[in-house]
Amino acid sequence: MISQLLPGAQFAYRVRPACVSPPKGCLLLLHGVGGNERNFSEISKWIDPAILVIMPQGPIALSNSGDQFAWFHVTFTKDGPQINEQEADESRLRLLVFIKEMQALYQVTSGNTVVAGFSQGGIMSASVALTFPNAVKGFGVLSGRILPEIKPHINNLEGLKQLQAYLAHGKFDSKLPISFLFQADELLNDLNVPHVSKIYPMDHEISENELKDFVQWLNEHFTSVDAISKLLNST
Repeated sequence: MISQLLPGAQFAYRVRPACVSPPKGCLLLLHGVGGNERNFSEISKWIDPAILVIMPQGPIALSNSGDQFAWFHVTFTKDGPQINEQEADESRLRLLVFIKEMQALYQVTSGNTVVAGFSQGGIMSASVALTFPNAVKGFGVLSGRILPEIKPHINNLEGLKQLQAYLAHGKFDSKLPISFLFQADELLNDLNVPHVSKIYPMDHEISENELKDFVQWLNEHFTSVDAISKLLNST
């Protein structure tokens, strides 16, 4: 059962509690621009029940309705997306503090923590993991990209080798073209970050096949394979 919206020192958030205490691990799922923390409520049901799932709410409200948030403002132009760099950097640093806050509160370690997200949420996941690789075990970017603006902050090259990354993108993505996946793949190769890259016949979205692959990757690296085996055998 997903919790009510909880107050955090950095972000409000919801949790899908783990069935064990302390949890086997922690997965943070970050929504995209214009979304909210509830976007991952159904997806969290796919995750191993022994894993704590945390879904933070972006700090920037995009409307008065209370259901559209972002991590930073972005404008889409003919030359590509143009970000508010100050907001993106502030959210990156706040996300690091939030991750540490959650690890202490729920008794999980950085070695059992994964941060992932869709679109802008994936961007934030990569930003915090690549600049603070000792804070998490791995990260996932679903239909997102890696911001070139974070390159000056990437300096722990040895720590990067301990990360695991999952990149997934739609071949027909009309919001963030597939070229962003190729750029991210090239950067992670240059940084010696172990990773998996997958392309799906979809637009800017999350497909069932993509989700199955992501959960399988998650379990292969961070949890037992029991949950994914049961899931795949039941479909």
